Amino acid sequence: MDSILVRGGAELNGEIPIAGAKNACLALMPATLLTDAPLTLTNAPRLSDIRTMTTLLRSLGAELSSLQDGKVLALSSHDLTSQRAEYDIVRKMRASILVLGPLLARHGHAEVSLPGGCAIGARPVDLHLKGLEALGAEIDLRDGYVHAKAPGGLTGGVFEFPLVSVGATENVLMAATLARGTSVLRNVAREPEIVDLARCLTAMGARIEGAGTDTITIEGVTALHGATHAVVADRIELGTYMLAPAIAGGSVECLGGRMSLIAAFAEKLDAAGVDIEETPRGLKVSRRNNRVRAVDVVTEPFPGFPTDLQAQMMALMCTADGVSVLEERIFENRFMHAPELMRMGAKIDVHGGQATVTGVARLKGAPVMATDLRASVSLILAGLAAEGETLVNRVYHLDRGYETVEQKLGACGADIERVKGE
Repeated sequence: MDSILVRGGAELNGEIPIAGAKNACLALMPATLLTDAPLTLTNAPRLSDIRTMTTLLRSLGAELSSLQDGKVLALSSHDLTSQRAEYDIVRKMRASILVLGPLLARHGHAEVSLPGGCAIGARPVDLHLKGLEALGAEIDLRDGYVHAKAPGGLTGGVFEFPLVSVGATENVLMAATLARGTSVLRNVAREPEIVDLARCLTAMGARIEGAGTDTITIEGVTALHGATHAVVADRIELGTYMLAPAIAGGSVECLGGRMSLIAAFAEKLDAAGVDIEETPRGLKVSRRNNRVRAVDVVTEPFPGFPTDLQAQMMALMCTADGVSVLEERIFENRFMHAPELMRMGAKIDVHGGQATVTGVARLKGAPVMATDLRASVSLILAGLAAEGETLVNRVYHLDRGYETVEQKLGACGADIERVKGE
């Protein structure tokens, strides 16, 4: 199993290209199931989760080709052979549940295993199922599978999500595009990934209004056609690399970054003493002083502070001047990186959904273990600011969400390398 070795102390200077958004691409790929015409996705990220979704779609009979070194995905579902998503594939990634809505909408039935993914607390799929039921689906849970059917096709309906859910919004939105009549979805997620999916579906012939607000209206159509769509930039990768010069010092330009993707996060960086300059090519980030200031953080659905940047922000706060409180309101059990940061000399006190971080002058390198995707990169960031060597183990989590971290940071002067496992 591979590890990442970081030797701390080097300032970062240069530029980092930001890849297409993993979470956007994982929703866009199942959209191929809605049509028998080709769908082409450009600016696709090259990640293990994308490969997992590719395997899942191929198991259903979809055809996928990877072009231009994986940055372009050509998809076609003109001749599907199955509407059953098997446990052995689905268990590897929660986003696999996103095939449910499209399969049900186009074929009138689907069987999808209950999904797996990072161990960061309970993330049930009940909102996905209730939303589909509002469109006329009949749902039965048995033997670890969701059995869904709509023999006469889905019909437009009104559904208000009791909790904001990105995945459930995506699943029900895709299903509603082929439902008869009008569907109104309220209290939906407003993330850029939702807007990106709606843009792609609209290019395929869907009739959608309100994406990016808390209410989306969909007028169902009888069929969708093909399209070519560029995946939006990954705001979580963007935020992660914006933190790198804030932690290590120096100046890094994040190519393809946009302030609109990351506004709440950028406000916190500014308050901590980090300069962010919009450029024609992206966002340029540098630390104002030798040490950042402590700031408090509360994770919230978009447009609030992203839960997927909480672990990385904690790494920055570990060396900040003062005491910060990070409150996690989206997922439980999402402070599993805290004990690993403490192995590096961080002072962190976790009580339920809050972590109090007292900044220290310098972290110390140590062997640490990645517990989930975002925790893994937070430990790498901490290693950039630590004295000596930090060895981050179990980085298979990392490869699910970040492509070539060691190359991107190394090109800016970080002393970092991948250590191949046996």
